[in-house]
Amino acid sequence: MKANIKEIFENWNETLIWSCLQGIMGEIHTNSTEDAAMAILGDFTFYAGNPSEELIRFKPESCEQDFIIMVPQNDAWAQLIEKFYGDKAKKVIRYAIKKEQDIFNTVELEQAILSLPDGYELKMLEEQEYNMCQNNGWANDLVSQYKDYDTYKELGLGVVALKDGELAAGASSYSTYNKGIEIEIDTREDHRRKGLAYACGAKLILECLKKGLYPSWDAQNKWSVALAEKLGYHFSHEYTAYEIMGY
Repeated sequence: MKANIKEIFENWNETLIWSCLQGIMGEIHTNSTEDAAMAILGDFTFYAGNPSEELIRFKPESCEQDFIIMVPQNDAWAQLIEKFYGDKAKKVIRYAIKKEQDIFNTVELEQAILSLPDGYELKMLEEQEYNMCQNNGWANDLVSQYKDYDTYKELGLGVVALKDGELAAGASSYSTYNKGIEIEIDTREDHRRKGLAYACGAKLILECLKKGLYPSWDAQNKWSVALAEKLGYHFSHEYTAYEIMGY
C-alpha cells in the first residue's frame, strides 16, 4: 500500500477503511493522478482526497450489486456525488459510535444474555448457522462479506438466537480488521421488540473481549444508537452518506 494512500484516509476512524488498507477485506482504488482514493467493502464506499469525478463514476468489476452506500470525506465530495447521481442519490444521516477501549461492563453484559426470553437459545455462529444466514434474506448481511464458511471461521465471529431450531436474530461481524470486527445485528421482523438484539449483541461483545478483539459499532438509525448505548457504547457524531440505487 502506497504511503500517500494511507495519508489520504488518515484520521478517518472507520474500520471498513482499515480492513481495506490492511488488505484483509475490501478494495482500494485510486484515480489516475493518485490524489484521491476510494475504499469499497460490501455495501459501503468511502471517498477521500481531492474530489474526483473519475472515482465517483468508477464501479469496480468485483462490485456486482446495484445498491451502494457512499460516504464522502467532506462537503466537496458530497456535492460531487449529488451532481453526478442526482435523484439516484438519497441523502441520509448515519451515526458514528465512539471506539473506546475498556468501557464495557461485563457483569451487565452477562445479565443481558440472561434476559433472553423463554423459548429462545443463543448459539455461536458455526457452519450450520452460516448456511441458515445465507438462506434467509433478512440475515444475509451477518455473513455476506465472507465468501464461504472457511473464510468466516478464519476471520468472522457471530452469535445467533434460535427458536424451535429456526433463526430469529443474530449479531455477527459484518467485516474484519486487524484486532477487531464491525458489528452487524439483524432480527427477523416477527421476532422484534423481544430483546433478542440486546442479548445477541451482549454475547458477541463478550466473545470479542475474550479473544482480544474490539467490537466496533456504526449506527444506521437512532434505534441502533440506543441499543449501542444500552450495551455500553457512547455516541460520537452524525455524518452524511448517500444511498445509491442503480449503482
